[in-house]
Amino acid sequence: MSYYNENTIIYHNGAFVKAADAKIDLYSQSLHYGYSVFEGIRSYKTVDGSTKIFKPVEHFQRLQASAEALNMPYKWTVEELIEVTYKVLADNNLGDAYIRPLVYAPANMSFNLNTESYLTIQAWQMAPFLGDKLLRVMTSSFQRPNPKGFTMTAKAGGHYVNSIMASQEAKAKGFDEALLTDIEGFAAEAPGANVFYEKDGKLFTPSLGNILPGITRATVFEICGELNIEVIEKKCTVAEMYGADAAFFCGTAAEVIGIESIDNNAFAKDWNETISRDIQLAYKNLVIENKKVALNELLGVE
Repeated sequence: MSYYNENTIIYHNGAFVKAADAKIDLYSQSLHYGYSVFEGIRSYKTVDGSTKIFKPVEHFQRLQASAEALNMPYKWTVEELIEVTYKVLADNNLGDAYIRPLVYAPANMSFNLNTESYLTIQAWQMAPFLGDKLLRVMTSSFQRPNPKGFTMTAKAGGHYVNSIMASQEAKAKGFDEALLTDIEGFAAEAPGANVFYEKDGKLFTPSLGNILPGITRATVFEICGELNIEVIEKKCTVAEMYGADAAFFCGTAAEVIGIESIDNNAFAKDWNETISRDIQLAYKNLVIENKKVALNELLGVE
């Protein structure tokens, strides 16, 4: 897909410029070593016709936390980044969009501390990241990195080489996406998404430590609280997931997307008859600010 054209405007180091004119130093640590942090954010056309960024404060707070965790100088406030992001959306006439803020490093071929960082914010239209059909998933031969070797809570560019390798492996073998395990062999997450599975009216999800604590993951917890659905965080085996009633991935790009099978093991229930499907519907209505209607429908309230 084409992410930009000759008219696309981005925010780059304090100015709004054409994407085609923006430049990055070829000696940047980010290009050579993956030393960068970023966010994936979505905006939506809401039911009243306005454009709203979903949970911008949480995303920009995490961007700062990621930069600080990697010792990257950070000088921007949440408020100013929200403001410039809305301008990027308006300048490009975008409503339903994917937004990519990126903090990257200057030219530096050593491993010494940098004294500055650079920032760019881009946005483009995005179709459903993983499609709109149930996914065929395989357990990857790649594992998530050792949490003692990386700051797992940071959304760092270099971490995603692992995700790319796992996703490419799955697609080369005819699957839609991968499920990675941690260094102990427990289920961890998808490339760029967290995972939940459903069993006997409860949801289960891998506990923190080896995963990115996703903002969409936290939103699923909030929805489950309103729907009185119990969520249990634990070390989950892939074998346990084979015997689940349903499962789904969730993330800003992926949103909430159901899984058809893992390693060709199909789930016990029809997706449309699961609480996982209820959560998917509630999330879709939440992001377009139709939450009250959605929850009332799911709870059977007139």
